[in-house]
Amino acid sequence: MKMTATASRPSTATGSATGAAGAASAQPVEKQPAPSLKQRWRGASNLVPALLFLGLFFLAPLIGLLLRGVLEPVPGLGNYEQLFANSAYARVLLNTFSVAGLVTLFSLLLGFPLAWAITLVPRGWGRWILNIVLLSMWTSLLARTYSWLVLLQASGVINKALMAMGIIDQPLEMVHNLTGVVIGMSYIMIPFIVLPLQATMQAIDPMILQAGSICGASPWTNFFRVFLPLCRPGLFSGGLMVFVMSLGYYVTPALLGGAQNMMLPEFIIQQVQSFLNWGLASAGAALLIVITLVLFYFYLKLQPESPVGASNAR
Repeated sequence: MKMTATASRPSTATGSATGAAGAASAQPVEKQPAPSLKQRWRGASNLVPALLFLGLFFLAPLIGLLLRGVLEPVPGLGNYEQLFANSAYARVLLNTFSVAGLVTLFSLLLGFPLAWAITLVPRGWGRWILNIVLLSMWTSLLARTYSWLVLLQASGVINKALMAMGIIDQPLEMVHNLTGVVIGMSYIMIPFIVLPLQATMQAIDPMILQAGSICGASPWTNFFRVFLPLCRPGLFSGGLMVFVMSLGYYVTPALLGGAQNMMLPEFIIQQVQSFLNWGLASAGAALLIVITLVLFYFYLKLQPESPVGASNAR
């Protein structure tokens, strides 16, 4: 009997310890108090120099630009109304969007296979091709534009080669028109498509494509249903970058385009330098800024990992 009583004591002690642990775990965990406003803004003083710099060199000129668009020559929205109502100015807007859209399309069509080739070839060859693409991007923009002006003119290398091969009988008009602008700008914009696309393709696991083939997908199905959707972040970011940059390009359209193909940046320069019409020029510049912000917002909405899309999906 003594042995039984002695043996039962540990179990009782164990049971009481377990009960105490359960009671302790059943107690509600005290929540950490929310940080006060002072704690949240504790390190905000370190941002003051950066905020002052942005306010002085970015926000102040931007606000001045927007104010000029509605205050000069008379207060109101007359500059914006004139920008859309005048047929000549409306044609400038149409040319701007047409050129930007065509340049983005051709840059994607030419940059996608180039980025794919850089990804597929051996690493050494891919590095050389990528360096050539970067070298073309680092070359002076003015030098590249004048090179295309020499190549595309009536007595240029391209027209002479086509006539020597018997493809054409007379030189093609490829400068001072829409053709020259699209060719020159597409060449300049291709690196901005290749770089994000190549980084996206490089991150794709080849086992995913092999899994699609094992499951019975044909090469075309594997490309359109597996590979292309995985390349969407690079396509979206590269396409948006090229489109926005094309909207604000000045040098290439001014040299390779003509008066009938004037784009909005050239129109802004003309209004400031030739006519001193700061109000209309400010309205055109503000329109470019608004278009850029709207496109960037829609880009964030379309990207599934973007903060805007994530907040709306909740």
